[in-house]
Amino acid sequence: MTALVSVYVVFADRAEAERIAREMVEARLAACANLLGPCRSIYRWQGRVEEADEVPAIFKTRADRAEALIAAIAGRHGYEVPAITVWPVDRALEAYAEWVRLEAEGTPA
Repeated sequence: MTALVSVYVVFADRAEAERIAREMVEARLAACANLLGPCRSIYRWQGRVEEADEVPAIFKTRADRAEALIAAIAGRHGYEVPAITVWPVDRALEAYAEWVRLEAEGTPA
């Protein structure tokens, strides 16, 4: 049985998040993406403490598709160093897990 992961990504704005999320779902690299409400990020970048409003997103996919998803997002992302992390899914409703497995199988409909 193929394991599932959630891939957490932070975008500069909602338009970029929506564009990339749609591309990843259409390419079947992710079964879906949840775009969350804007957040305020405080971070150190190039020696300075910065602040920005950003849009986090959670992509649902198969563990064996995670590297391809990360590469595809990174190649389209506007940040020089985008925050992209993979969170393992320990348990999920089996019907939901099967849906993710089928939708992120890498074979476009």
